[in-house]
Amino acid sequence: MPDQTAESGDTTADNLVALSRWIDAGNAGRDPEAITWGRLAKITEEAGEVISAYIGYTGQNPRKGTTHKRSDVVAELLDVAVAALGAVEHLGDHQGLALLALEDKINAVAERAGVATPPGGESDG
Repeated sequence: MPDQTAESGDTTADNLVALSRWIDAGNAGRDPEAITWGRLAKITEEAGEVISAYIGYTGQNPRKGTTHKRSDVVAELLDVAVAALGAVEHLGDHQGLALLALEDKINAVAERAGVATPPGGESDG
């Protein structure tokens, strides 16, 4: 997690924290390690739904045909992202830092790949 604090008033970060706290509250009284395992397993479950939607989108099950749209695949991918970010909030004690950590991660990967936009927003390409 970055050494930053979440800014008050960031509705998206606030909503992510609220969702993560809501999930944890629904598991109150359970073993803390089991709660964390559940949060991490949810990411895998959502990833399975991505594959299911993609199979339905591409018609790879001849018996069922085309049962999904591209937007269904995108929605499932975003469910994976929300589950993962919620798990980050859970692991970070709901400090509202998951989106900052995601931004740092994206920037680090882009830099490592040699495609990062320099400060100021102008790219070399």
